[in-house]
Amino acid sequence: MTTRIVREDKNGLCTLTLNRPDKLNALDTETFEELDAHCAVLESQTDSIGCVVLKGSGRAFCAGADIGGIGKGFTDSRFKPGVIARLAMLPQPVIAAIHGVCFTGGLELALAADVIIAARSARFADTHGKWGLVGAWGMTQRLPRRIGASQAKRMMFSAQPIDAEEAHRLGLVDILAEDDALEATVGGFAGQVVENSWHTNVETKKLLVATDGMTLEEGLAWEFDNYPGFAPDHAQRLARFTKK
Repeated sequence: MTTRIVREDKNGLCTLTLNRPDKLNALDTETFEELDAHCAVLESQTDSIGCVVLKGSGRAFCAGADIGGIGKGFTDSRFKPGVIARLAMLPQPVIAAIHGVCFTGGLELALAADVIIAARSARFADTHGKWGLVGAWGMTQRLPRRIGASQAKRMMFSAQPIDAEEAHRLGLVDILAEDDALEATVGGFAGQVVENSWHTNVETKKLLVATDGMTLEEGLAWEFDNYPGFAPDHAQRLARFTKK
């Protein structure tokens, strides 16, 4: 059987590659089951994995849900949105590397990432309206929080794609790369993340998640009460800097 998601680890970086290129990496139940299993392992690997990259094989990141599989297979309606939430809640920083199309369910998957890096030729869309569907994997919650309610409504109500440059202008895409430099751009940014303190990244993400939606005063109080302390290698990092 074909592995729906291929995992590769190198120097503290885990790369998860959607592996249905003949289907433009359309998301079926088996893909979600494999992603859930990968997330379960990664949750306990903060000592060996400092960053996660999610990308697609072939011509696209992800064309969305496997339309032919809608209504078939797994019957728990909370399973698939739960897997995307689990990806979003991984302790490690998560980067989505986008090329080709990133439509609908694929966009919901990408929105679970902390940072989105896209090739200039990438396109983004929410096409639920074309099929008479309603987003159930976080679209109505994550997209407005990322680009603002009015722009999210425009994308959701029209079902029209936007290009990577507009996505970058709106804040959907964090870093824009030339098509032939996407891999290098993602690798360079991920390398910077891995080089920094994993303790700092994990604890910072934890604080960001915990205080999301709080007022400034509430967030500051939470940060103070839940301050995690310095990294175990804090002294060594300072010593290396001082030596330089």
